[in-house]
Amino acid sequence: MNDKPTYLTLAGKQKLEKELEHLRTVRRTEVANQIHDAKEGGDITENAGYDAAKREQAFVEGRILTLEALLREVEIIQEPRQGDTICLGSKVTVAENEGTPETFRIVGSAESDPGQGSISDESPLGHSLMGRQAGDRVTVQTPDGPREFEVLAIG
Repeated sequence: MNDKPTYLTLAGKQKLEKELEHLRTVRRTEVANQIHDAKEGGDITENAGYDAAKREQAFVEGRILTLEALLREVEIIQEPRQGDTICLGSKVTVAENEGTPETFRIVGSAESDPGQGSISDESPLGHSLMGRQAGDRVTVQTPDGPREFEVLAIG
């Protein structure tokens, strides 16, 4: 099994715990009812509803196992002390080639959501920013080639 901790903020941990509880108490029952109803419809060998319900059941059970494994190895990201070095939990403002500044929070991969301003410490940009300070420039390798960013602020 993976011995690597799952880095989460307290809010991120609570969100995953809530999802796990919902899957265990609500979704499992809903899917079981769907399977039961599909079986009542007769022959299950050519029953699209039954097949869809079984796929959903596999997804739900797989997600439950994934969440249980993630939550078993949780390490809470503490709010970083106001400092000048980027670490997990840091809020970072960067700009690419003097372009429009963007602000991100560096979080663990289980909690990353770039659309909501959270990037993983394992992502190319997040990894490149770790340990850096305001004023530093980082070059990030992307599928479109290297991109350079300047760290404008840490807060």
